[in-house]
Amino acid sequence: MAERTLFEQILSGEIPSHKIGSGEGWYAFLDIFPRREGHTLVIPTTPVQRIAQLSKEQRSNLMTGVVEVQSRLSKHFETTDFTVLVHDGPLAGQEVPHVHVHVLPRTIGDDGSTIAAMWPTTPSREPDHAALSALAARITSEG
Repeated sequence: MAERTLFEQILSGEIPSHKIGSGEGWYAFLDIFPRREGHTLVIPTTPVQRIAQLSKEQRSNLMTGVVEVQSRLSKHFETTDFTVLVHDGPLAGQEVPHVHVHVLPRTIGDDGSTIAAMWPTTPSREPDHAALSALAARITSEG
């Protein structure tokens, strides 16, 4: 039996997450090592590593989730601009072998860094779960 991924453990509730939303075939939560405030991951509930392994319907559901997350983040951060990114496989920088879409709200004054500039290495600090929980509560209460 293959070892379950971190995201499968989040989906099962074994590992807590800071939920932003969920729908048919998708789940969204704040990244615990955000590249900027509001950095959210949208994952399919099907545990596959690559986008091509998702069915057409599963890909559609995932993108519906991305748009829903953008809507929620848009209200909170007062923006319609986002960086949306997928690392499709380990050679592309995928750290967890489960498809996931990064959604980062972009605002005036956030320095406009490209995603590559935001990704030098994984941060070595501990996640600030209290701050992430408070942010998730504010975002989900707004919309």
